[in-house]
Amino acid sequence: MPVSSEVGRRTSGTGETQAANRSWWDGEASAYYVEHGRFLGDDEFVWGPEGWTEETLGLLQASSGQRILEIGAGAGQCARWLVRNVGAAVVATDLSMGMLRVGAEVSERTRTAPPLLQCDALALPFGDDSFDTVFTAYGVVPFVADSAAAMAEVARVLRPGGRFVFSTTHPIRWAFPDDPSEAGLVARLSYFDRTPYVESDGDGRATYVEHHRTMGDRIREIVAAGLVVEDVVEPEWPADNTETWGGWSPTRGAIIPGTAIFVCRRPGD
Repeated sequence: MPVSSEVGRRTSGTGETQAANRSWWDGEASAYYVEHGRFLGDDEFVWGPEGWTEETLGLLQASSGQRILEIGAGAGQCARWLVRNVGAAVVATDLSMGMLRVGAEVSERTRTAPPLLQCDALALPFGDDSFDTVFTAYGVVPFVADSAAAMAEVARVLRPGGRFVFSTTHPIRWAFPDDPSEAGLVARLSYFDRTPYVESDGDGRATYVEHHRTMGDRIREIVAAGLVVEDVVEPEWPADNTETWGGWSPTRGAIIPGTAIFVCRRPGD
């Protein structure tokens, strides 16, 4: 994989974003698991760097027998937790085959093996009204150029009355440098600048892309997809979490939110 030689903000469309992020996560899958596997667990459901779990928050309201889809599943830790602790029928999907290969190794070791499927969340290979719940923990939403299309695709595969819950970087964090120290508490960028963050190789090809939306943008995307926002959770940093993960840290977590969790529902019975 080319070494990134340029980091900055520039436009990046759907095709470039998809190619860059698929390649990046394929290349980083094993190292990412080694670095964060202890924190995420092999069959735990962690919503974000703060460490809050689905067991504690209960945002999915999942029950035995439900059909559940995880998008941007990575190695499938959350799906594995649902299978083992809830008894739901879960399918875990990801754009990166590298991440799914790591997930297959973990499934074999833990003997909990939800189906793992490679696909693009912008074109889910499922019929309409297929799932009771769709969720993602820090997957998909910041890594696609057209997150509104991702919301619409989720709404399509949800049954009436179904839930969509997703966590992502809190929009306010884009105004601050990605620095876990006190220097990361001084806003230096415009919150309203939606220009993507792009890492590029020596030839100018994108190797990693993240897209920013404001809080209002997120709400409008959800509503435009025909979904209803039931809750927005901004988890506080727990006192017992001393981990630093990229720009997330106890120092910053005590002052500003790092994660936003959106709880949505498709109207209907």
